[in-house]
Amino acid sequence: MQVKSLQASPEQLRDLEDKPQPIAAEFLGTLLLVFFGVGAAVLAAEYVGSLGIALTFGFVMLAMAYAVGPISGSHLNPAVTLGMFLAGRLDLELAVKYWVSQLVGGIAGAALLFLVAKQVPGLETSGSFGSNGFGDRSAVHINTGGAFVAEVVLTFLFVYTVLAVTHKVAVVGFDGLPIGIALAVVHLVGIPLTGTSVNPARSLGPALFAGGAALTQLWMFIVAPLVGGAVAAYVHVVTHPQPNRRARREARVD
Repeated sequence: MQVKSLQASPEQLRDLEDKPQPIAAEFLGTLLLVFFGVGAAVLAAEYVGSLGIALTFGFVMLAMAYAVGPISGSHLNPAVTLGMFLAGRLDLELAVKYWVSQLVGGIAGAALLFLVAKQVPGLETSGSFGSNGFGDRSAVHINTGGAFVAEVVLTFLFVYTVLAVTHKVAVVGFDGLPIGIALAVVHLVGIPLTGTSVNPARSLGPALFAGGAALTQLWMFIVAPLVGGAVAAYVHVVTHPQPNRRARREARVD
């Protein structure tokens, strides 16, 4: 027995592309991901540590997969949307709308977090504010090249997982679980390296409020996740070929 997928199918997204619901869902989901995930780093790192921050990102992603997955697919990440577009599941017009809503949602989530953080006496909000970094802004002082490779590989794992578990239109009802687990895992590895981006929208908002070096290093956390998402899309096409693509290839051979 098949259970309705948590993720919107390509057909459902095409039906909704002229409606505001998917765009609003991506905005809201990204806002909440940034507020709670980055909030765990800014407000509660002393109490929950890296494990708690990683689990917060993973659990919020899991919750959003159930809450907005049926509406928008719960991308909440420009790298995921790029992967979906390159994999042929999303047209360019809708992808651009997703990117805009995700980036604006990330900024709004960071703004809301900044407002809360400012009410905490003694909490420093400039310089770091949960932003990503390398060199002297990395816990292990990873260099530029190492940070780039790390972000590409971490994003690859996450986007590849999203593409793989949402490959079919109808799958078992736990397809949000591996997505949340994958995001938590990449944070466990990435937090000491770069603070873990794997998501340009997650990086943009906090960097705008942190200022300084967070902004000068922001390019890394836009470019590397997009490269990782693109690589994941192409590898996924190889490992998970679409039946209709196989049929077209066989027809051409015949």
